[in-house]
Amino acid sequence: MSKIAFLGAGRMASAMVDGLLAKKAAQPADLACIGGDDDTAKILAARTGIAAPVDLAGLLQGADAVVLACKPQQLAGLDARLAQLTAGKLVLSILAGKRLARLQQTFPQARNLVRAMPNTPGQIGAGITGWCSLQPLAAADRTIVNTVLGALGKMVEVVETQLDAVTGLSGSGPAYVFEFAAALRDAGEAAGLSREASYQLAVETILGSAKLMAQSPHTAEELRTQVTSPNGTTFAGLKRMEARSFRGVIRETVLAAKTRSEELSRDA
Repeated sequence: MSKIAFLGAGRMASAMVDGLLAKKAAQPADLACIGGDDDTAKILAARTGIAAPVDLAGLLQGADAVVLACKPQQLAGLDARLAQLTAGKLVLSILAGKRLARLQQTFPQARNLVRAMPNTPGQIGAGITGWCSLQPLAAADRTIVNTVLGALGKMVEVVETQLDAVTGLSGSGPAYVFEFAAALRDAGEAAGLSREASYQLAVETILGSAKLMAQSPHTAEELRTQVTSPNGTTFAGLKRMEARSFRGVIRETVLAAKTRSEELSRDA
């Protein structure tokens, strides 16, 4: 495995490191990180055995690729020396709203730039990441991208103009699912269940249904139909969802997030 340097040591960087080590796609000696003013880098290094250099020169020395995993608002304040220190290296950014053209201003001598939008289930290796690159990737760089992003779960390559849609769907999507789970919990409680039982039933129903969708050759609509008896209990519930335009609300939700992502990208 090529040496990978992480600029940032927060949740997503930690998830990548954990995933790479768990899958034995990298050894601790292959990885290094540096954080901000807090102790995140030291904590990550102590927990995983990876290096935590004290400065950028030490972080990037010998590194073949750099994962940009700091906060998006920190991009403008990054050390100007990074332009030279990342010369000839692959730079992979997971900064929300930071377009490739903007990244190229900070890393003008990088051999290629990759922009990715992971989601929070990546923290347990169950994520999905949309990504794109500035230039077509060389085979070796594609291997690096697949390995690093694969540490978070699955991935899908898109064109950059579609990344705002990825953000609205899968980037923000876990929050929609969490909200749906909370709504199911509250509804179960209203129907007479204890809050604890209702929450367990809601979580396991969502988890099991997602696993079934992932493993089944049938579409979501076909699976829904399999559960629905004519004029039965599921039918009654679905008719109420239809009457309240459940799909319309979800469509508006994703489009609102997509629009906000576009706004943030323009402001960047």
